Amino acid sequence: MPSGINKIDFSSSDDIRKPDKTVVETVTVGAAKVARLTVQPGWVWKECIATVVGTDKCQAHHLGIVQSGQLKVQHEDGSEAVLNPGDVYECRPGHQAEAVGNVPCVMIEFNSEAAAQYAKN
Repeated sequence: MPSGINKIDFSSSDDIRKPDKTVVETVTVGAAKVARLTVQPGWVWKECIATVVGTDKCQAHHLGIVQSGQLKVQHEDGSEAVLNPGDVYECRPGHQAEAVGNVPCVMIEFNSEAAAQYAKN
């Protein structure tokens, strides 16, 4: 019988992707995939991820929380925001983003589909 509590550390991830200036570590907890996304200073989605996924804007639907650093996100509808540590965010498909400042931006992604597919070609 499975335990009533499941836990896993990102360091045990067996699904790690490393596009330019990016590390995506995914783990499975129960039936859900969760990802830790770390982007380095100077990271720009269009330069680091667009070439991997083959689209001009990110088509993932993100739901997560920022642990550290900052990320500026611009959506094709004209909205934009700077995501800061502690911010819980939802970014719908059709956005671009870039790291802000000189520290890595670390985010935890809870959308299982986005976690499983982000930065995969």
